[in-house]
Parts: sequence; C-alpha cells; structure tokens
Amino acid sequence: MKKFIIPLFVMISGSIFSQVSVGTESQDNNKWTFGGGIGLGFGSNSAFYLQASPRVGYKITDDLEGGVVGSISWQTSNYYKSTMFGVGPFANYYIARSFYVGANLQHYFINYTDKFYDYKVNEQETALYLGGGYMQRIGGNSFMQLGLMYNVLWKENSSVFSSGLVPNIGFVVGL
Repeated sequence: MKKFIIPLFVMISGSIFSQVSVGTESQDNNKWTFGGGIGLGFGSNSAFYLQASPRVGYKITDDLEGGVVGSISWQTSNYYKSTMFGVGPFANYYIARSFYVGANLQHYFINYTDKFYDYKVNEQETALYLGGGYMQRIGGNSFMQLGLMYNVLWKENSSVFSSGLVPNIGFVVGL
C-alpha cells in the first residue's frame, strides 16, 4: 500500500506545482521564488505522518537564491503523538539549472507525548543542513528538486532526530 500511496502524492504535488507556471515565460524583473514540499507516511500501530515545508526565496543573482523556509509536521500512532514547527533561512547556489548546493538553518519547536507512559516533552533544537542535489524542469520556470542534506549539528545521543542525513523532494517556481 505504501508503495502506491507515496508515489501518488509525489505525482499529485508535482502536478499542482507545475500547473502554476506551465506555458509562462520567465520574467527577468521578478526575482521572487516560491515552493516547498509535502510528505505523508503510514506505519504500523496506526502510525500516520503529515509534513509541509513552504519556502519563499529571492534571486540575489541568476545563480544564487536566499530566503526563508518553514516546516510543520504532525505524527501520531497508538503509542505517541508529536508536533514540530521549524523556521529559518536558506541559501541555494544553482549550477546550470541542473544541480544545486545549499545550506538551511532551521530552529525547531517540538511537542512530544508518549501515550503509553503519559510522558510529555517540549523541546527546541537547531539544525544546520548542508547538501545539494539534482533539479528537473517541469515546465516554464518550475523545477522539481531531488537532494540529500546532512545536519552538521546532529548528535546521536542528544538529538530528537534519528539521523543527520535527510533526503528531500521539493518544488520551486520562479527560477
């Protein structure tokens, strides 16, 4: 079931974002970019995961973009529930509109409740993601980004995240 639902949502979100600018020419005077990504997951013990990460950027040069990205995620299962909000600046450098390298500093606010032990935690954590990836044009000035980032501030025994390595799929309109 997961093998069907996750690719379906990726295709739907790609269709939604590509509808925004198909058939329009890139305007040199518009330096704003918009985009982000969405995530959805299911697991055992009635686990459900929903995530959205909108972003707004500004083209500093033709190949350098800076902006702000947000993140919100909600997870629940028979044993726990968690809500996480994050916000921070990002910078991407584009190479021939086919590849990119980037940095993203996120500060997260995390609420976690363990339903089994009736345990609640409110935490904050900062992450500095460095990485890059591949870009595929999906129409006009719209791109799908496939990348891999690593949180250089991640610590195995003290982080709320299970790993420092983060694969990502996102969309950007306005490049």
